[in-house]
This record gives sequence, C-alpha cells and structure tokens, in this order.
Amino acid sequence: MNKYDVIIAGGGIMASSLAYNLRKDGFTGSIAVFEKDQIYEFSSTPRSEGGIRLSFTTEINIQMSRYSLDFYKNFAKEMEVHGESPQIDFKQNGYLYLGTSETMPRLIEEANFQNGCGANMEVLSVDEIRNIVPELNTEDLAGATFDTDAGYMDPYTVLQFYAKKARSMDVDYIYQPVQSFLAENGRITGVRLESGEEYHAPIVVNACGAWSGALSETIGVDIPVKPFRYQVFSLDLTNKFSKSLPLVFDPTGFYFRGEGEKVITGMPHKDPHSFEFSSNKSTFEEEVWPIFYERSELFGQLKVERSWAGLYDFNTIDQNAIIGGHPEMEGYYVITGFSGHGFQQAPAAGKGLSELIRLGKYETLDLSSLSVERFANNKLILETAIH
Repeated sequence: MNKYDVIIAGGGIMASSLAYNLRKDGFTGSIAVFEKDQIYEFSSTPRSEGGIRLSFTTEINIQMSRYSLDFYKNFAKEMEVHGESPQIDFKQNGYLYLGTSETMPRLIEEANFQNGCGANMEVLSVDEIRNIVPELNTEDLAGATFDTDAGYMDPYTVLQFYAKKARSMDVDYIYQPVQSFLAENGRITGVRLESGEEYHAPIVVNACGAWSGALSETIGVDIPVKPFRYQVFSLDLTNKFSKSLPLVFDPTGFYFRGEGEKVITGMPHKDPHSFEFSSNKSTFEEEVWPIFYERSELFGQLKVERSWAGLYDFNTIDQNAIIGGHPEMEGYYVITGFSGHGFQQAPAAGKGLSELIRLGKYETLDLSSLSVERFANNKLILETAIH
C-alpha cells in the first residue's frame, strides 16, 4: 500500500527543511516528499540569489530571518552527511540602503524599529558610504542605512544538502509530479500523481512554491499564491569595484551586489504571473543600465554575461509567508507564499511547521500570525520592505 504518515508535495527548500526538522525534532512516522524536477532545474531556490537580511518592517519577518541566519552560520556542521560538509560560501557583506533627503527619515525610523527587534542596523553618513563603496556617485544622497548582518550564500548547495540530510534521516524522496490532491468529507487523504498512482496520508503539506495555488485548487481550496516571474542578470564590468560589494539598494528600487568578480542584479518581469522561464537581456539595457551608470561610472563598460528567470511564490494579498493548517480542510497544511524571501526564511519556516504538525502548537517561534486564517480575519502582515 502506498501509505505514509506525512506526505509533502514539492521537494524544494521548504519541503526539505520541513522534512529535516520533523526528523530532527523526533518525528518517527513515515515521510514521503514528492518532487517533479529531480535536478531542481526550475526550482526557485537555485534561481534565487541566496540573500538573507534582517531589514524588514515586521517583527515576525525579522525573527524568522534571525533564526535562519544563526542556522546558516552553522549549516556546514549541522548538515554534514556521511562525513561530507556543505560549503555554502556565506559572505556577510551587508545590505546598504542608499537614502535621499526625502527617504532618509523613513530609513532611520525603520532601522530603529529593526534594531529593537534584534537587527544590527547602522545609520551612515555620505562619507561613510564612500568608505564602503568608493566608486559610488553620492551627490543626490543624504546618507544610508546598513544591515551589517545581511549577506548571501550559494543557494543550490543549501538546497542539495537539505535534501541529502533529509534522505539520510529516512525521508523518502519520490521524483514524480503530483497532479492533484485527494480529499473526501472535508479531510485531505493523499495525492494523485500524473501517472495515475495514488499515495495516501492523514497529513499532506503543500510546499509547491509558485505552483501551490494551482495545486490547491484541485481540492477546491483557495490559497492566494501565484507565480511571480523575476529576472536576474550577471554583469561583467571592464573596471572592477575596489572593495567587496555589499548589496546596494538604489533609491530607485534597483539593486546590485558582488558575485566574485561579477556583479548581479535583478528585476521583476512585466508579465509577472506566468510560468515562463526565458529571460530578456534587453530589459536590463533599457531600464536598469542607465540608472546604474548614474550611480557609478564603473557601469559604463560592461557585458551582460548571462541572465535567467525564476519564480516567486507570490502571496497576492500581503506578500508574506502562509504557514499552518488550512481551516477548510482537515489534515491539510501549507508552507508557501514567501514572495521572494523564502530562501532566507526556510530554516525558521520548516522548524515552525514541524512543531505545529507534531505538537499542535508553536514553541521556538510563534508563526501563528502567518496563518491562513489571517485573510478571513483581515489581520494582514503588512511588510513594506519587500525586495
């Protein structure tokens, strides 16, 4: 019989974090993870930039990133499998938010709030900005705030070792596409694969990222998640920045950061709600390059070396995670809707949902404000620092 105690639909970083945490926390029942893309070619995590920051404007997001930051610092030790330790190349170069005279009061107010929630934000003068990135044009700037804990790492290696670790802890990974969920009498009962084969479990978790909203519709249960297409560009500059770059947020909303000898930037696509993975280099040349050239003459000579597109699991209501049991369907749990900050919150999200499934309550972090019920109760999480 194809029976498990827990079935997780989707095998990316959320699913693997949950499976790992269930085992780590002592869950002994059988767990199956279903993933359609065995090499994770179109998974959101490898196509992300692997960033983590504490510069949010809601306490829950800061708490989740703080927990995850500590976890990633110890990732090599925690995720060792059969003597092999992951090298995730974690660089804490910080996030630098450039401010004009109009925007600095808001940035300072946010930094004070963030520090009150456990972040390490600094308020910088224009001279201090130039000390960090000497090549910036600062004529229009009044200062900046600096998220000193923020940084980035190799997301593909993180994902691979989450899955490796879960498999080493007796989690079954089944590389087959889920076609639909199965339910009867208000209770979820399992999944049907595209092959027609059915697997059953009293607990089914939707961890399908950008696909989670569409899959939930197969049992008539609405989750406000759609794909949101995002493009990333890798730039080769003829003349290089003299110091290691933090992630620099321009007042226009565009950003850039270092990636070895290269510079990386990204932007949302004009056709956001699609599952299209092609990218368009001309978008950078027409819309982003003129702004970057104004910010630094180093962008005067460059080559767009490569570009790619990935998908956010975009929560269309308040752009924050949706975690917990679904009130309309017994046994049905969701961990989705991260809207671009899923990679950095995966350790905390997996830990939290593991506790909710095993214990019926949260212990480490209270994630109840991220529940499905908040939409019906109109208790939205209004995060203004969505990047």
